[in-house]
Amino acid sequence: MTVKLSKAEKKVVYDKKLCSLLDEYSRVLIAVADNVGSNQLQNIRKGLRGDSIVLMGKNTLIRRCIKIHAEKTGNKNYLNLLSLLVGNVGLIFTKGDLKEVSEEVAKYKVGAPARVGLVAPIDVVVPPGNTGLDPSQTSFFQVLNIPTKINKGTVEIITPVELIKKGEKVGSSEAALLAKLGIRPFSYGLVILSVYDNGSVFTPEVLDLTEDDLIEKFAAGISMVTSLSLAISYPTLAAAPHMFINAYKNVLAVAIATEYTFPQAEKVKEYLKDPSKFAVAAAAAPVAAEAAAAPAAAPAEEKKEEPAEESDDDMGFSLFD
Repeated sequence: MTVKLSKAEKKVVYDKKLCSLLDEYSRVLIAVADNVGSNQLQNIRKGLRGDSIVLMGKNTLIRRCIKIHAEKTGNKNYLNLLSLLVGNVGLIFTKGDLKEVSEEVAKYKVGAPARVGLVAPIDVVVPPGNTGLDPSQTSFFQVLNIPTKINKGTVEIITPVELIKKGEKVGSSEAALLAKLGIRPFSYGLVILSVYDNGSVFTPEVLDLTEDDLIEKFAAGISMVTSLSLAISYPTLAAAPHMFINAYKNVLAVAIATEYTFPQAEKVKEYLKDPSKFAVAAAAAPVAAEAAAAPAAAPAEEKKEEPAEESDDDMGFSLFD
């Protein structure tokens, strides 16, 4: 015979379980569990069994346990979770890859009918086509201003109709119509709200970032730092190459405008004094290219077969006649 625990004893057991999870795991997914049934939650637990544990409970109890654990252990990182414990949420403690666990949780979504008074999480559109309902059911469509026609003894919807908009409450007429059409427009499951990883808290969208995305964002950041450094003349590692080039250009301009010179500027001054050297340099480039191509063309000519000697038959007589 099992002994039934009192509320106080249940809280003690829950507190020990949560503290042990906080000691063992350093990664937590905070998930919203609105409209998730017990059977659905049990299936999620089975799917994550092995490296993840799903813990549900009252937010006030979880907050109290986290505060007590932080005071006992001195680990203040988990205090970042306190502000996230709002609404019907649960904690998924995991040792696996956060992205893989998040994708596994997303698999367990179940279709649900539109119940009266429920706030629609998405837009609900009734598609056109034959409904299979007899003409006596047209009153439902007339109340909702849905254009229909009678086709082969059944009601047919002519055009797609946006029945419910996201954020609106489901009315009795909408719920009855969707039930008659057999449409289950909503799907519910655990939705990852935030991710906790060794004291850092971020949104689940971060898990979808690839290496290419990170490189692109890093390059954009370097570009911004470089632009700011050049604008305020503050040297940084990213701006240093541009600063050196700009300084060289300035010194070169001064050397050209004055008698001051340095080795790198002498060639530029020589070109400016005698512009014809530009034409000589330009003409020398094609000649050098032709000289490089000539040795490569010579072996190809050697490979040409010599023409075959004419036979005696072609001369009009044969040696064997």
